[in-house]
Amino acid sequence: MSDEQSLLTLCQSIAGSAADGEGIEAYATRSRETDIDVFAGEIESLSVAGSSGIGIRVIANQRQGFAWAGSLDADVVADTLQEARDNARYSEPDEHYGLVDLATAQQFDRPDLMLWDSRLEAVDLETKIEYALELDKRVRGADARIRNVESTNYGDGLVESALASSMGIAATNRRTIASASAVAIAGDADDTQTGYGFSVGRAFEDLDADVILAMAVERSTRLLGAQQPPGRRIAVIFDPMVTASFLGVLSSAFNGESMLKGRSLFLDRIGESVAANCVTLTDDPTDAQSLGAAPYDAEGVACRSNPLIVNGVLQTFLHNSYTARRANTATTGSAVRGGYRSTPGVGVRSLRLVSGALDPIELVAGYGEVLYVQAVHGLHSGTNAISGDFSVGAEGIMMRDGGYQEPVREITIASTLPKMLHAIVGIGNDVTYLPGGTVGVSVLMNEMTMSGA
Repeated sequence: MSDEQSLLTLCQSIAGSAADGEGIEAYATRSRETDIDVFAGEIESLSVAGSSGIGIRVIANQRQGFAWAGSLDADVVADTLQEARDNARYSEPDEHYGLVDLATAQQFDRPDLMLWDSRLEAVDLETKIEYALELDKRVRGADARIRNVESTNYGDGLVESALASSMGIAATNRRTIASASAVAIAGDADDTQTGYGFSVGRAFEDLDADVILAMAVERSTRLLGAQQPPGRRIAVIFDPMVTASFLGVLSSAFNGESMLKGRSLFLDRIGESVAANCVTLTDDPTDAQSLGAAPYDAEGVACRSNPLIVNGVLQTFLHNSYTARRANTATTGSAVRGGYRSTPGVGVRSLRLVSGALDPIELVAGYGEVLYVQAVHGLHSGTNAISGDFSVGAEGIMMRDGGYQEPVREITIASTLPKMLHAIVGIGNDVTYLPGGTVGVSVLMNEMTMSGA
């Protein structure tokens, strides 16, 4: 990979060509990604791909134009700039369009994050292939009850980006990520269950095959013999990966764009209690362990930790500069992009509940019976972040007498998002970093409806 400074030089040259009364922002990326899938002990698919591109925004006379290209060739870039200018000329005016000024971008100190691990560059493809094949083999032979492996995957990425604007903003970022996973299929007579195991990090050396193996085997074998239990109201504890999915659904309720459209559960509720007192929820892209960490947002604003709920009380919504202007407030450094092909939107990077001091077993002490939810199904079809409805299929294990007991399946758990937030009575210490914008941890709720037999 080349130094990201060359990307910044390119972006600055584009931004420096702004005419009087015109604002220009350029965002360029360069990446290389590897993806390996193993099935039935053999490589099913393999890809090693590099890409680069640029997105250019032009703002003039309260009009915005955008254009992008999957090339950094000088002639292509020049054409892209002209296309963005043309698009601005014919777009609808909006008084809230504008680029971030330098003072706003530098209002907070940019966090010093080490998100690039050069060791990943040195790992050859053959080593990655051998790792994936060996992982698949080890999962197959880990337990007599493992009948097959549904899939095994290795993936990594090296990404460089740069952003510059005619307002004087100049920012660069480099990050690496590596991940591996396996889905084991356990069987006992006619019963089969699957279990997912994974490991993630910044370098190949961060991956732990033993963790993947143990997780995939445990999560598949402990569900063997699962039965459908009688329906009832019951205390529920979410597995960290389920919590991360739950937070992913909830995240749109904190989005400034959703709020402006009247599509947030928390509309007009800043300063009010929206969750139990034990709930403190933050979006913290300054946590270098999080794979969503970043030193600056998609507009060049320094990232900072944004407390959204503190001791149950709603504090703020997340904004980029556009939604902040519309809401007559300040950006929270929460601009995000889907890559160089898009303009900045609003989103979370590392949404997490502040963890507690107890593990899952300790959390449920004192409860006669608790449903441990290991996985949910139909999350996107069964939940509505606007109305708050929550009804999903689930599978897991009943907990009693200080431990895990019989597995259960073919159940539905239901409530509403507001009720679930107020029902939280404990948060675990098992913080789990996952790819994406949410961080997992065990969460205990004192009551949900479990529908079964």
